[in-house]
Amino acid sequence: MKITLLQRDIVWADPEANRRRNDLLFADGGGSDLYVFPEMFSTGFCTQPEASAEEEPSATLGWMKEKAAQYHCALAGSIAVRERERYFNRFYFVFPDGRCEHYDKKHLFTFGGEHRHFTPGEERVVVSYAGVRILLQICYDLRFPVWSRNRGDYDMIVYVASWPKPRTAAWKQLLRARAIENQCYVAGVNRCGCDPCNEYEGGTVLLDPYGNALGECPDGTESRISAQIDMDELRAFREKFPVLEDADRFVLTR
Repeated sequence: MKITLLQRDIVWADPEANRRRNDLLFADGGGSDLYVFPEMFSTGFCTQPEASAEEEPSATLGWMKEKAAQYHCALAGSIAVRERERYFNRFYFVFPDGRCEHYDKKHLFTFGGEHRHFTPGEERVVVSYAGVRILLQICYDLRFPVWSRNRGDYDMIVYVASWPKPRTAAWKQLLRARAIENQCYVAGVNRCGCDPCNEYEGGTVLLDPYGNALGECPDGTESRISAQIDMDELRAFREKFPVLEDADRFVLTR
């Protein structure tokens, strides 16, 4: 499966402007099976979403479905949405045929006040696409390895993020840890640029199960990378070195 990761700057609190800018990404006619955008790619990381969150079903979700159908690919990324008087940081995965699955961010970023306005999700979500089982995760989730622990139910984790520049080193190290400990591919897609609160450096990367980069964006600038993941190689590695079979058993109570 060919994956394209999109390290983007984001126009603050303006979904329509961001959709117009992202239209240009498909001018080359596509060519990937999956395109991944950063966290809250239609607004930026707005922790006070009343003025910028999109009503469910959102116009940006409609845009994702349109592009997925037009270019015969899947699209993924999170959006701030309002649903029945509650706000969610919602990670959409849109299939080429228009089907959609979503994950609501569980670990809200209390340091930045996200928990004051958003409702946390409670369900872990794995989607299956093109023969790959993909765990959906958002930004701050990366710091909580129990939530993402491989139970033998996925082959790749996708993290979408608005991870600020001062903590870029932690972002890069934790992504590699998740790949190694879970024997899986990891795609980490972080924004670049600035918003009213933070500067973002990117650090977007696709990692193999050894923690090696298959492709990575240069820090601090809008860019994109495309790379292939190989399920035969992943299965062979897990069979040769079956670490996951020795994992500690546990059950999450909430």
